[in-house]
Amino acid sequence: MSEAAFHAAALLATGFSVVTTLTRTCVIAEHLVLQYGFERRCRGIHGTDIAVLELDDPNSNAFARILDCAQTALTRDRSGAIVLGCAGMADMCRSLQQRLGVPVIDGVAAAVKLAEALVSLGLATSKRGDYAAPLVKTYAGLAAPYSPR
Repeated sequence: MSEAAFHAAALLATGFSVVTTLTRTCVIAEHLVLQYGFERRCRGIHGTDIAVLELDDPNSNAFARILDCAQTALTRDRSGAIVLGCAGMADMCRSLQQRLGVPVIDGVAAAVKLAEALVSLGLATSKRGDYAAPLVKTYAGLAAPYSPR
């Protein structure tokens, strides 16, 4: 989900910011940014300290806090897009995009649409190199009856 969102954001803006729930989880987003090679495009990761269950509570001010954090991120980071760092924020995506005037990317939707696009193009993972099928092994002992050969 994160990788798909980062790719989408990088296609739509020269730089993006991540807005997520708990500040303590920002380090996880930082690791993902580095793992997926987006350290040059991600300009900031911001936690709102909103518990995930608050996102579904109509009496909470979660939307306003996320909107405020995203506006601050856009200005401070000089970003052109926002990646939502929590799947629980998905329902807010459209409203945030309308209010912010920049692309706001929900990682779940981005991942699903990317997978759909690859399937519709008839593409699948390579069968060579790192993604090649494992070498045939002989099963021994109790596992012998389960050998694929």
